[in-house]
Amino acid sequence: MRPTLELTIDHQAAVEALERVLLAGLDVESCPPRSAVPVPAGELLMMPAAAGGFAGVKIAGVAPANPAAGLPRITGSYLLLDGPTLQPLALLDGAALTALRTPAVTALALRALARPDAAHLVVFGAGPQAFGHVDALRAVLPLERVTVVARRADAAEELVLYARESGLEAVAGGPEAVAEADVVVCCTTARTPLFDGRLVPDGAVVAAVGSHEPDAREVDAELVGRADLFVEARAVARREAGDLLMAGAAEERMNNLSELVTGTAVVRHDRPRFFKSVGMAWQDLAVAAAQYDRAGAGGSGSAT
Repeated sequence: MRPTLELTIDHQAAVEALERVLLAGLDVESCPPRSAVPVPAGELLMMPAAAGGFAGVKIAGVAPANPAAGLPRITGSYLLLDGPTLQPLALLDGAALTALRTPAVTALALRALARPDAAHLVVFGAGPQAFGHVDALRAVLPLERVTVVARRADAAEELVLYARESGLEAVAGGPEAVAEADVVVCCTTARTPLFDGRLVPDGAVVAAVGSHEPDAREVDAELVGRADLFVEARAVARREAGDLLMAGAAEERMNNLSELVTGTAVVRHDRPRFFKSVGMAWQDLAVAAAQYDRAGAGGSGSAT
């Protein structure tokens, strides 16, 4: 097996890799579930998947105390396997893979859900996912300005400066900024709603990516009740999407990502659209396989 394969593909390439897998017919509703094991430091997650000519598994750690010690909250490794033989092909940094594929999933969804003229992004959070979402959404939407809402002023200012260096207008703001947003992305560890869902304009789209727990949410029941709902898979949302479960959202209201990408889901702009992401193993596999192919690593697999 080769040593750790460096992630060099950008967000646009990751979006395209995810799209290819869905257009090839992956059934997101039947993908293997995530296994979660509580440990003293937090949680260990195991996420296996197989698609196309590849298989793989991510073992990730979620350590809530790490940031206070200057360490990443998400840790782990990804083992990419040849699909027909299950021989190991490459090892990838699991945290880096998560940091790339999560914004790419959001970008894939919001490319279809946002209005064509979406210009104003409001980001809650100022960690790695917030930075990644600014980059990923810039790749698929005509963004012009960013408002950063974060608990720590210094962290918010760091993301503001990054966005400005990327050519965007950017300021730090408060939760009320959602009233003027075209796109809202929640990238936090919050367990209670971050803003008043009644403030979100009818034409806006909101994405929440911060949790995969049934008792944690970043948006309130008011927004869920007003919005058209989109998820990675209904089966996963039933288990892990606290934003929807705590609001009592009916599964029949949810469209999955495959339906959105293939055009079978109806997208309306006369009400908010809400996309809830919890992360699925097929997404890691799609991006890891694309990186393997991009590196010219060979093997019998194909990312398509």
